[in-house]
Amino acid sequence: METLITGATGFLSRHLIPALQERGATLRALALPTEDTSWLEERGVAIYRGDICEPETLVAPMRDVQIVFHLAGMMGLWRPMSDYYRVNVTGAENVCRLALQAGVRRIIHISSWTVYGMGLRYSAPEHAPLKPFQEPYAVTKAAGDRAVQRLIARERLPAVIVRPGTFFGPGDHLHFGRMSDRLRSGKGIIVGSGRNALPFVYVTDVVQGLLLAAENERAVGQAYNITNDAPLTQEEILRAIAEEIGARAPRRHVPYAALYAAAAAIEKTAMMTHRQQQPLVTRLGVKLFGGDNRHSIDKAREELGFTPQISLREGIRLAARWYLEQRGTQERTIISHLTQAPVAKTG
Repeated sequence: METLITGATGFLSRHLIPALQERGATLRALALPTEDTSWLEERGVAIYRGDICEPETLVAPMRDVQIVFHLAGMMGLWRPMSDYYRVNVTGAENVCRLALQAGVRRIIHISSWTVYGMGLRYSAPEHAPLKPFQEPYAVTKAAGDRAVQRLIARERLPAVIVRPGTFFGPGDHLHFGRMSDRLRSGKGIIVGSGRNALPFVYVTDVVQGLLLAAENERAVGQAYNITNDAPLTQEEILRAIAEEIGARAPRRHVPYAALYAAAAAIEKTAMMTHRQQQPLVTRLGVKLFGGDNRHSIDKAREELGFTPQISLREGIRLAARWYLEQRGTQERTIISHLTQAPVAKTG
């Protein structure tokens, strides 16, 4: 089955693509002109250069495709709302409209758990209102989610919306990598009491949810939370990571309100000075790690047959193994370069 993946060079795709190939899918990848696609080519994936923000570049990769996994999006970058909107909203609409024109049978659109808001104090189901925290990523993911919903309702777009938890695993530099780096450097902290639930899910469980959404006829037109409904607390996750990577577990608790206020001030300064790099502390980060965030997967269990296969503790063990291996490789490379460097002679 001809399958197109946008955002194919990202972390999630590195786990989705092998799973699709095991099922016999013929894969196409949409990649930006400057992206390194060597690993995709090695796996026999057909490469199409284009940009979801430029609809004309989507025509060729969509031709004769049955399924589209729309994974491309902007996140983790310190960019203005307009940039996020262009990718996460307009780009998503472009993909969906071109898929409609091409007669694609199924579109799987990746949304986010952040569309519901943060610290809701209840386990959010799919019919909960979308009230994202007012920052570029969450706001535009919610707007993109709503845009896909409108296309489903008005133009019969054959789409499924998947709202995953914060996924992690081998290859995750954005979340697991950063958390591990901070713990190794002794800079880990606990936001607030540390007893709040973090909405984490192992990456292969997200892949399972994507595949079920693509294969189940009942899923068309629906939205599903795909996460782990047996969450660990912030403190439990940090302690588990520290134990697996041989670091000291954080002991310092920083009051939530104080850290949030500091993050707001830092963000304001960064915006006034037109800083290009994301601040070390952001309001979104404080809300993610310091808030209690839970999401119901009852609908996915009942309609898709989804059940998390990897416990969070096992996932942390697997991700930590990758982290230590890649850290070891980096350190060996540095040592090799140092020992091979020419030594200046004096005399």
